[in-house]
Amino acid sequence: MSSVSKTTAEKTSERIPAAQRREMILASASQVFAERGYAGATTDQIAQAAQISQPYVVRMFGTKEKLFIEVHARALDILMTTLRGVIARHSEADPAPEHPLARDLGYAYIDLINDRGILLSLMHSFVLGHDPVIGAAARSGFLDIYRLLRDEAHFSPADASSFMAQGMMFNTLVATGLPTIYDSDDTAAELLDITCGPKLDTLLAASGRGAI
Repeated sequence: MSSVSKTTAEKTSERIPAAQRREMILASASQVFAERGYAGATTDQIAQAAQISQPYVVRMFGTKEKLFIEVHARALDILMTTLRGVIARHSEADPAPEHPLARDLGYAYIDLINDRGILLSLMHSFVLGHDPVIGAAARSGFLDIYRLLRDEAHFSPADASSFMAQGMMFNTLVATGLPTIYDSDDTAAELLDITCGPKLDTLLAASGRGAI
């Protein structure tokens, strides 16, 4: 992107409310971090994705580390809000036995793959547990998810742990690109089928494979 086009984009951006500008940058950063990881992503790549200049990103968020922490917080907030929405719908209704809360929470989690940045940016933050700043945020967020399942969804500790393990399995399937070999590898297809069930089409479509 040329410096002229960046300047034009920034002038347009200045007319957008600050909160909306911030969300636009975080959404772009989420995608870049998801695709490249924390180490591989740069603020310049994020600026290009958001169609603004790199100094503008730095001016708004400071360092790459601070931006990543914001991306992590955004992803965690979207995840927690999504899960709480499912819990609220169940508490307001009397669902049939064939629609258990755990199943609907799992389906809602899989649906988040439509924004790949959410789940994969969380995955990258969990991998960075050794980092003194990012690791602390990742641990706090991971425990927040567990507490939500235990205290708000009223899962037993064992069921909350199993749900989170299944979620990490799903994240791993996405991160390794297993959906891209669904048609060519029977073992990959079997693992994807058993993990995603009727939500497999959602994962394949989000991975550019289309529905089966």
